[in-house]
Amino acid sequence: MNRNEGPRSKGSRAAERRLVPLSVWLCSDTTPETSKVKDSPRATEAACGRHRQAVGRELARHLIGACTRPGGIVADVFTTSETVLVTAAEMGRLGIGCVPRLPVAQHLVGRLRQELSADQRAAVRLRPNGPDELRKALLGLEGRVELLIAALPPYPESGWPASPASASCPSCRAEQPTLVMPDLGRFLEDARQVLAPGGYLAVITTARHDRGRLVDLTPGIIRRAAGVGLAFVQHVIAVRVPVEGDALVVQPGPAEMAQLRRAQSAELPPVVSVHADVCLFARSTGGAR
Repeated sequence: MNRNEGPRSKGSRAAERRLVPLSVWLCSDTTPETSKVKDSPRATEAACGRHRQAVGRELARHLIGACTRPGGIVADVFTTSETVLVTAAEMGRLGIGCVPRLPVAQHLVGRLRQELSADQRAAVRLRPNGPDELRKALLGLEGRVELLIAALPPYPESGWPASPASASCPSCRAEQPTLVMPDLGRFLEDARQVLAPGGYLAVITTARHDRGRLVDLTPGIIRRAAGVGLAFVQHVIAVRVPVEGDALVVQPGPAEMAQLRRAQSAELPPVVSVHADVCLFARSTGGAR
């Protein structure tokens, strides 16, 4: 506190302690991802934009660089593309991907062969388990994982509308596991158990409009994480689109273009995702259990 400011009330100091540490990361993947090898029959097949950008290359680099050390273990809980695993291997970490669907696993094996050298592929493991089997997926690594990345599906609650499927995307074709709110407490507790002391859990969400209301899972996730001994460290706004001057360069895809309406229309404008919310949690020393 500045000595010249004078004493502050207890209520003011308590309010300051409740302020959320906030950071903005520029995480636009401006360079298109291209395969290094083209001789595979699946070389042209890739995850759709929604699954590939769940954790983009730049966001993965930010998280791995900030939360782990060389040689550390990084686990991607909802593995729908090769992005996190490739980035971890390129940065000298051991990457673990939780992939409960065989078609997605087969697709990832092909992509990893295209993107990584043989030595780098030796630092990647695929486990046939979903987020509801986190301890089983990371069996033998309990207390050693430095970073868990959990990019929650866009619509984790049953009954919500699903995004249009892409015929060329293996993750769209295979039914992806979701994590409904009743299961979230168990997942967070399992996450704390597998994290190393001082390890981090990064939960990535995107607020959505559903039937005229804003749905944001972040507050509920923070409350449940505190209950199992995961300390909330930081809220990161990961900007996914390029910035030119003081403007965001938004390039809508086919789904967003289909929503375009006449300028004089009274309907809501099309929604384009330009950022993700990243909640960083750390394994606290004591814990709630």
